[in-house]
Formats: sequence, C-alpha cells, structure tokens
Amino acid sequence: MLGMLFNDKECRELDYVLRKELDEMLLDLSDQRLDQDIRSAIAKRYNTVFRMYARFAPSKELSKYARRTRTQAKP
Repeated sequence: MLGMLFNDKECRELDYVLRKELDEMLLDLSDQRLDQDIRSAIAKRYNTVFRMYARFAPSKELSKYARRTRTQAKP
C-alpha cells in the first residue's frame, strides 16, 4: 500500500489525467479493428485506472466510466 498527499490543484490535475486516460481507453476498446489480445490488455489497464479513479471520484462521475460486462454465449 502506498499513500500520497496532494493539494487541491494536484487533485484536480490527477482527476483530469485519469478521466482523459479512461476516455482514450474507452475509445480504443470500441475500435473493432484492434486485435483481441490488444483489446484484452487495454481492458486490464482500464480496470486498474478505473479503480484508481473510483477512490476519489463522486459516484455521478464514476457512473460515466463504468463498463458493462458482456458475456458471450459460445455456440
């Protein structure tokens, strides 16, 4: 466990950086041209960044970045 202290300006900057990173990864995940292995790696990274953001984001903001998990039935 690692703890960090941020002032208000640094918190806003971290919030901004994490939101932009989440936006970019959502865009990449929606791109069907990417290989499944790459999409899987992005999804893992998305989960990590999302958990970081969830530690201090209000639930209203957090709901914008929550992904729905889809289970695909195999024929």
